[in-house]
Amino acid sequence: MIYKTEYNSPLGKITLASDGKAIIGLWIEGQKYFADSVEDRMIENNSLQVFEECKMWLDKYFKGERPDINELSLAPQGNEFRQAVWRILCEIPYGKVTTYGEIAKRVAKITNKPKMSAQAVGGAVGHNPVSIIIPCHRVIGTSGSLTGYAGGIDIKIKLLKHECVDMSKMFVPKKSTAK
Repeated sequence: MIYKTEYNSPLGKITLASDGKAIIGLWIEGQKYFADSVEDRMIENNSLQVFEECKMWLDKYFKGERPDINELSLAPQGNEFRQAVWRILCEIPYGKVTTYGEIAKRVAKITNKPKMSAQAVGGAVGHNPVSIIIPCHRVIGTSGSLTGYAGGIDIKIKLLKHECVDMSKMFVPKKSTAK
C-alpha cells in the first residue's frame, strides 16, 4: 500500500509518498513525471511517522538550515542505472552544483564502462522521484545551462538561490529540456 500526504512549501504544494516505512516520492505540484514511479493508488494518511520526519526535514531546509539527507529513510523506485545516478545526487553538497557530464563519468567508472552518455544521466536525473531531498536541482549543463529540471526552471532557480549558489555563470537556455 502506498500512502500520501501534502506539505505546503514556499514553492507551493508538495505531495509526499511513502510505502509506510520510507519516502518513495516527493513531487512539487505540476511537476513533470508526477508520481510516475508509483504503480498503486495512493491513499491519504497524514499521521505516518515517516511523513512527520520528512516534513520536519523540509521545514529545516526551507528555513535555510542544512538537514542531513541521512536523517530520512528514502526508497526511490527505479532501475539499477537510475539508482546509481540518484546515489551520486545525494553526494552533491548543499550550495554546490555538478554537471550531467561529471555524473556520467562517475557512473561509467562505477559500472566499469569506458564512457557514459550525459543524456542518459539527464534522463535519470529528470525522473528522480524524490526531488529537493535527492537534490537533482544541483545538476547543470557543462556550459552552465540551467536545464532539465522536471519541476521547471523557475523552481530550479529558486532552489539554487535558496542555497546561495553562485549563479553568475549560469543561464537559462533558449530551448530547454525542462518544463
